[in-house]
Amino acid sequence: MSTPIQTGLLAYGLSGRVFHAPFLAAHPGFRLRAVVERSQQRAAADYPGLVSYGSVEELLHDSAIELVVVNTPSHTHFELAQQALQAGKHVLMEKPVCTSVAELTALFALARTVGRHVLAYQNRRWDSDFQLVRQVVESGQLGPLTEAHFRFDRYKLPLNTKQFKEDPALRGSGLLYDLGPHVLDQALSLFGPPRRVRKTLAAHRPGSRVDDYFHLHLEYAGGLNVFVGGSLLVAAPGPAYALHGTGGSFTKTRADVQEAQLDHGLSPLDAAYGHEPAVAEGRLTLVAEDGTRTESAVAAPRGNYAALFEAVYQAVRHGQPFPVREDELRWQLEALEM
Repeated sequence: MSTPIQTGLLAYGLSGRVFHAPFLAAHPGFRLRAVVERSQQRAAADYPGLVSYGSVEELLHDSAIELVVVNTPSHTHFELAQQALQAGKHVLMEKPVCTSVAELTALFALARTVGRHVLAYQNRRWDSDFQLVRQVVESGQLGPLTEAHFRFDRYKLPLNTKQFKEDPALRGSGLLYDLGPHVLDQALSLFGPPRRVRKTLAAHRPGSRVDDYFHLHLEYAGGLNVFVGGSLLVAAPGPAYALHGTGGSFTKTRADVQEAQLDHGLSPLDAAYGHEPAVAEGRLTLVAEDGTRTESAVAAPRGNYAALFEAVYQAVRHGQPFPVREDELRWQLEALEM
């Protein structure tokens, strides 16, 4: 394997601690070198030898760092990624990569000018449940699809203590830009760009000034309708995925265990990592030409966020195409912005 990619994290909150650091430490193609910690220095306790910088500027001046993970609040992504690219670094960016198509266009143009990569951290493509959804769609068992539903629901009545998530003056605040990029990316990666998008937003929590409910209707040529949504006031979530076609239906709950396992300190190298409980199997109902119905439980593959980091490594070290493409990010932002 080539020399490990020296990597710096711009924050060590939930995102840095759970979604990035464990994989950068586990993958032999990376070396987690530094992190920005403005107040409490906690990262070195988990990763001895890690350098803790007091500012983004200090980290970007570290000439050894090749890759910067932009995992700061959404409204800062564009500016910080610009600074990292101008400092000669590749960037791996949390969702949403940017908050507008104009920002995205400028960022990729800059990346091409300086000869560096802009890579999107759309980790939910590697959720166990969505990997199963992709397998079912690509198998063709359901026949031509007529309808698909992708939902990301939670129950969180109190306002978020992270003020940037609740401030309407900041681009990227609200649930649409928080959870919308997950389900939109999943839908668009399967079905491509729609011919039309209709969007509904609402705010239901007491005192909320930003959307805590979103619903997008993606209309496709040929009659496929895809419904993407999320809410912070769903106490009893139904299926996160529902697919209907001329040959049958498929439903699946959101059951990926990776975030919970990582939050509890389980290594992605552990044999138990990423495996859904058996009771979370998807339900597949197929209808034969004579009307006979066959119902079966379908187990999901292992959740695999490590595959995203392998793709980052292959893109940076060997110039391989990254699975989350620029045009897919553009389609996503067009839907978010409309």
